[in-house]
Amino acid sequence: MYLLRKVDVLSCAKILGAVHCAISLVFVPVFLLAGFAGALFGNSSDSFSRTGGIILAIALAIIVPLFYGLIGFLFGAAGAWFYNVAAGYLGGIQLEFVAPGVVPISGPTLPHSAQG
Repeated sequence: MYLLRKVDVLSCAKILGAVHCAISLVFVPVFLLAGFAGALFGNSSDSFSRTGGIILAIALAIIVPLFYGLIGFLFGAAGAWFYNVAAGYLGGIQLEFVAPGVVPISGPTLPHSAQG
């Protein structure tokens, strides 16, 4: 049994920032389609409002992934920091690793200090 006592704050923040940025890319086509659809099928005959819809859609397609990535980075850093503080008091998360193809033997386990 292994004990996860500490998480590197910066590495956790970088990974979660990248993951949140990648997840937000799912929404980019929705923003673009909504902006183009509004510009093409909207009730306004004003070319400025049509152009504004397209520009807004493109701006959101750029800003949203960056914003989600930043939020993921900040919350990843905060979460890792809070985990480290809590693990200092409570001892961390116990993990058990098994090599591929090995069937773990079930049964009573000894405390970590008694296993030698």
